[in-house]
Amino acid sequence: MPGISSLRRFLVDSVEQEPVQEVCELCATPVPPQHPHLVQVAERRMLCACGPCGFLFDNPGAGGGGYRRVPDRYLSDPEFRLTDAQWDELQIPVSMAFFLHNSAQGKVIACYPSPAGATESELGLESWATGLGAGRLAAALEPDVEALLVRRDKAGSGAAGSAEGLLVPIDACYRLVGLVKLHWRGFDGGAEAWHEIDGFFEALREQARPVPPATGPEA
Repeated sequence: MPGISSLRRFLVDSVEQEPVQEVCELCATPVPPQHPHLVQVAERRMLCACGPCGFLFDNPGAGGGGYRRVPDRYLSDPEFRLTDAQWDELQIPVSMAFFLHNSAQGKVIACYPSPAGATESELGLESWATGLGAGRLAAALEPDVEALLVRRDKAGSGAAGSAEGLLVPIDACYRLVGLVKLHWRGFDGGAEAWHEIDGFFEALREQARPVPPATGPEA
């Protein structure tokens, strides 16, 4: 995804390296491994932030500079359905992808993890409105800072329940990107990579709460 310059610790090579102390990219204060992230909307750039700086941008548009804080909500929808035909219309070449509303460009963007990092789909998403975009999770997305993360059943059964979708913070998607880059081996990824991917999705499911009945972001 062009413009993403942060989350470096998720995107490093698998070579052993000395841990790098991350700092807030606004005030240079050292930050712990778990810390807030901000999105600079116009430049589509993600930054690490300390707690106080993150607090400044809790509300959309707060603090100036076009920054938005990445929230920490995870939502699931037991009624989520996606058929093989609907997925094929999106022309995503792999079994996992995440979708977000880019407010600067006024469109939905599709990205998917690959051994080289995050790859942005350059194909049209005309079927979004009648497919993935018609679901409750897509309706609840906050632009720029949340994504609809979709994983298809590797078995490819073609049934309506052969995929799962989760609403997640955008930085969770880039943790998945880093995980794939770190562990993927060969054409099909290998057992280690899929073990890590399965564990990642299981952790997301444990954090997720059911999407509320009403459409739109939670209050």
